[in-house]
Amino acid sequence: MASSSSSNAFRHARSNSLPSRAHPVISKLDEALSGLRTSETTCSSSSSVTCKVNDLQDLHGCVDQLLLLPLVQQSFTQEWHSRWADELLDGSLWLLDLCSTAKNSLLQSKEALQELQSSMRRRKAGESMLDNEIQKYLSVRKSVRKAMKKAISCLKARKDDSTSSALIKDDEAAAFVTLLKEVEGATTAVFESVFCLISGARQPGSSSAWSFISKVTLKRRAASSEVDLNGFNKQDMALESLMSHKTGKVHDLTQVQQLQDGLKNLNLDIQDLEEGLESLHRRLIKSRVSLLNIINH
Repeated sequence: MASSSSSNAFRHARSNSLPSRAHPVISKLDEALSGLRTSETTCSSSSSVTCKVNDLQDLHGCVDQLLLLPLVQQSFTQEWHSRWADELLDGSLWLLDLCSTAKNSLLQSKEALQELQSSMRRRKAGESMLDNEIQKYLSVRKSVRKAMKKAISCLKARKDDSTSSALIKDDEAAAFVTLLKEVEGATTAVFESVFCLISGARQPGSSSAWSFISKVTLKRRAASSEVDLNGFNKQDMALESLMSHKTGKVHDLTQVQQLQDGLKNLNLDIQDLEEGLESLHRRLIKSRVSLLNIINH
């Protein structure tokens, strides 16, 4: 794996500015990367994707600690190369953009969902099922799905074009850059899962996610004929099915309750993911500031 090879290179680099044995922060970062890699094989439900986002917070917490190490800063500035600076700064800005895209899409979905919930609470079973409000929600969801699919396409295009000058160098700074690029790859993979979750698309396989930096070819799982359902597309499908009957009526309390329960659960899922992304966004900003401090030192 690229994370293992890059951290080993960093760990064993021959330099008086770095310890001969792995620093605890580097070991902790390796463990965080390994944990994220393992999670690629698990089910990508709303809760598991939120867990991945929370794991990213721990990963970038390790990056923050690494960037603050005096020995790392000394080695990095001594071996600095302007192209590497551009790569890392571009990568940090890219991750912030991905996080903002996810946050904005979640906010749009949440606001439309809460408006629909409020309208449903004011209605009694058997009355008009608020065609306009449902259509408004579905229209927002359609726009969000379109934005997520575009974001996923951008992710894939960037992965295809990704190359790093650090990968062909052999010194401490290059190993450090490679390690940070591996973190970028892991973070990008999780954002791809977030985008797929919000759009209701099939979750990416582990091979596509981790090939971003490592270039390791992994066998893809056979495509399943079943559609992966999560809270987003379950409610989209339920409301679209309701509208397709063109009756505009809810005939019993059971149907009303099922819709309300589904929307309530989805709202809770959105809130959990939203909180995780907000915390991650702060971590990403902190990492970018640390990078800028090293570069401008």
